Amino acid sequence: MTERSLALVDSPRDRSVGGFSDPSAADEAASEAAAAFALQQAIIRRQAGLLVQQQRALAAAGMGLWSCCLRAGALDWSGSVHDLFGVPRGTTLHRPRILELYEPASRRLLERLRHRAITRSGAFVLDAEVHAGGRPRWIRIRASVETADGRPIRLFGTKQDITEEIARLAELSRRAERDPLTGLANRRGFEAQFAARTAGSGPDPLGALLLIDLDGFKPVNDVHGHAAGDLCLRRSAARLAAVCRDAALVARIGGDEFAVLLRGPVDPFALVERGRRIVTALSRPIPYRGQGLRIGASVGIAVGNPTCGGRARLFGRADGALYAAKDAGGNVVRIALGGRLATRASQAAVALEPG
Repeated sequence: MTERSLALVDSPRDRSVGGFSDPSAADEAASEAAAAFALQQAIIRRQAGLLVQQQRALAAAGMGLWSCCLRAGALDWSGSVHDLFGVPRGTTLHRPRILELYEPASRRLLERLRHRAITRSGAFVLDAEVHAGGRPRWIRIRASVETADGRPIRLFGTKQDITEEIARLAELSRRAERDPLTGLANRRGFEAQFAARTAGSGPDPLGALLLIDLDGFKPVNDVHGHAAGDLCLRRSAARLAAVCRDAALVARIGGDEFAVLLRGPVDPFALVERGRRIVTALSRPIPYRGQGLRIGASVGIAVGNPTCGGRARLFGRADGALYAAKDAGGNVVRIALGGRLATRASQAAVALEPG
């Protein structure tokens, strides 16, 4: 029993180290090793193929992969990200130089979000404007933090070209703030601009608000129909825009109501003269089916004086001036200064007959 047991223990087939005395066992082991190696290579090729497919799919979506080693600051981009930034593939990437391609506001926001994500081992998404290849482009950055032993070691994610998406959104926003009949800004567009400028966040100080109401429009619409009414609105809008081509905004804010925002500084008497030109332009006959449609315009003006209150009060003063013009019989201009109608300016706003 003992010898048999020892023979079994000493059998070459059961040895875990040393050589093989049985050729068939060696062949079997070599075959198993070759099969394992072939399987490993197949897995590697499969993974590489999937990575290529993934990168192609990302590239088709205008997207690429990126990573940044936090310790060394080294960047690693896929080819699509190189193309997105207009940086030749194979170029050595230096993060400070890449940051120079970002529009300043986008760069500041990127650095703030990046710092917060690293501090909290979190993630962020940012739509940023860059100047790639000499032209502006919008990208969407998705970033996550990789950690080791609880410490952040790498940022990684995707970068995607969203220039067309931003352009579509801008066009939708523009259409949402545009009156389709006249092509002027609509009430929404006017409110946005009016709020920005009265808050002092616009590019120019607000000089004055003009409110214009068409006189005699309803009878034209009732007698000649909506086609004639729409024609009057379009022509009136075009004439108003021509007289106020230097305005910050010309808008249609109601059925036959218009508004104009003028940049400051302004002179009250020059404003009255502008109102007179508006009345004259909008009172000219509008040709329609061999006849001339006659409408007019009343104009109320409020000077954008910072000491005279906020947006609601400024609009109320202009609206009050407009009502004063309507009460005077229409086709006249009235201007409000310091919260009430200015006498001298009102005297300068002489009534004009249509035509």
